[in-house]
Amino acid sequence: MATPTTILAYACLGVGLGALTGLVPGLHVNSVAFVLVGVAPSIDGPPAAVGAAVLAAGVVHTFLSVVPGLVLGVPDAATAPGALPGHRLVLAGRGREAIRLSALGSSIALLVAVGVALPLSHVVAGGREWLLAALPVLLAGVTALLVLAEPTRRSRLGALLCVALATGLGLLTLDLPVSGPLSPDGAASMLAPLFGGLFGAPVLLDALDAHGSIPPQDGVTLGLSRLEALRAGLAGVGGGALVGYLPGVSAGVAAVLALGGSGGSGPAGRGSDRAYVVATSGADTATAVFAVASLAVLGAPRSGVTVALTSLGVAGRTTATSTGEAASVPFGLLDMLLVIALAASLGIVVLVTLGDRYLRLVRVLPRRPLVVAVLGLLVALAFGFGGVLGGAVFCLAALVGLIPPRVGARRVHLMNVLLGPIVLG
Repeated sequence: MATPTTILAYACLGVGLGALTGLVPGLHVNSVAFVLVGVAPSIDGPPAAVGAAVLAAGVVHTFLSVVPGLVLGVPDAATAPGALPGHRLVLAGRGREAIRLSALGSSIALLVAVGVALPLSHVVAGGREWLLAALPVLLAGVTALLVLAEPTRRSRLGALLCVALATGLGLLTLDLPVSGPLSPDGAASMLAPLFGGLFGAPVLLDALDAHGSIPPQDGVTLGLSRLEALRAGLAGVGGGALVGYLPGVSAGVAAVLALGGSGGSGPAGRGSDRAYVVATSGADTATAVFAVASLAVLGAPRSGVTVALTSLGVAGRTTATSTGEAASVPFGLLDMLLVIALAASLGIVVLVTLGDRYLRLVRVLPRRPLVVAVLGLLVALAFGFGGVLGGAVFCLAALVGLIPPRVGARRVHLMNVLLGPIVLG
């Protein structure tokens, strides 16, 4: 039996590990979770404590993974729609503000999601079939709204082209067999090569031809009103709820859905970029909360972290034994929510502290060698998680990712690599 002190110590260890992995460009939280599962048997500790470390690492990784996307334009799948608007803020000298906007979005989502997770789980248990049936229509509607939000006829036509190409790419690649040295059994996914190619490589390739450097990052005053920030954060909660309870919906889809209600789906500008950052960060944090609620109440793991907890045998739905008594699990819903609250609270502090230092460090590093090094890392991760086939998908995705700015459209339409296959079903 793990004592509260032991669980706290392991959770803090997970916070440190999640912060470290979150700052690595292109490294997905699901990959981190399954790597932890792979090494968990060699860790000398109670299962519940190891589970706390895995959960805390996964939560804090989602906080810190926004930083490489802001500074280098290399997002995680969940933060891809918001990373490029955030990157624009960095180029405008508002990187420190963008980091605080991300922390604000996560804070709003954490407070709301923890409060509604348990009752919402029971509501969803009765209406999940209806939600699944309505999901393709909802996603199609979001796609249409994002296309219509483009400011000109040319950009709307470009957006339609991007939607078609991304959908075709998803249909072609998402179900391909994945085999790479960094993909443990059961953790294989083509998402790392896809998102590295769609949203990371194109920005880096364009940056190789760009001149200048990241400007000084001085301002920390938030450019959103309280109402705008609350609206964007609540939109993130709504997107995160869909990921937590519905199969086939990823965190990237949640982020796109969040944009529809955030006020950030219009043309790039002062308010829209900031709303993007708040909404996508909120969606990421809310996903972590609702995923553990789904696991505890419905017995359905909906994220890499909750699948990892199930693999460790420390969390899941409480069931009845042959004697009629409740079969407990070492890590119940209340335990998981407390760990999430602790990890998220520390993650917000770490995000602001390390995020500012990350900005200062990147400013003094030579830009071209840095871009080449990060691009090389993305290629290595694509081959590491997807093998030769993953490397080929990465290259194909990179070609598609170069198209949006050249047709006057925003890169958010490339998220149809996930939405399109669900809509077409």
